[in-house]
Amino acid sequence: MHKRAMNVVMTTVTGSCLAGILVAGVALANDDDAPKQKKTPTELSMMAAQKQATDAKAQQAAQAQAQAKAQAQKEKAAAAKKAEEAKKKAEAAKKAAQPILTGKTTASYFWDDGSGINGDTGAPASGEPMQKGLFASPSWPLGTKVKVTYKGRSITGFVGDRGPGAPSSSGVMLDLDTYTFRYLLDGGKPDSDYDAGTGEGHLQGVKWEVLKWGTGAGTRGEPQAM
Repeated sequence: MHKRAMNVVMTTVTGSCLAGILVAGVALANDDDAPKQKKTPTELSMMAAQKQATDAKAQQAAQAQAQAKAQAQKEKAAAAKKAEEAKKKAEAAKKAAQPILTGKTTASYFWDDGSGINGDTGAPASGEPMQKGLFASPSWPLGTKVKVTYKGRSITGFVGDRGPGAPSSSGVMLDLDTYTFRYLLDGGKPDSDYDAGTGEGHLQGVKWEVLKWGTGAGTRGEPQAM
């Protein structure tokens, strides 16, 4: 009797378990077979907008990178061009500083402004006003750039007049303006445009350097007496 009751209980439990398993299996099968839920138009629109925004950001980043690269190349090219121009300018300046012709002579001084003072023969032949750095040469082309040096002091000027006259036949091949003459002599300033203020009328052994020939009338080369 007791054994039979146990069998009945086991049968009931086993049946219940099997029924539960079958129900669960059916439920799972129903879940697998159930169609997936479709995205709503709003969700699809949001997804498309997100993708579009992501693509736009990527495109902007690529464009920014390309622009930065192009700008860097442009700046590099500009720097190289600037360096090349600076190099050429330096070479030109160095070349311009090299004297074409050098020598030494005795120099006198003058100040021709049309005043008639001290044998003033009128305004400079070049048409330029009388000024510091305007020299007279018996033969060099007007406008010739000349550097003169004496006792360590130098002045760069230009040929703007003809002279000195008769003294050039005695080796006086440069006539300096009064201010240049006095500066070369002792670094001072003249008493006036017409008077160097030292009693000296000539400087012997003045070094001259032709830096650039002028385009005016005259003859290139060693200075020639008038």
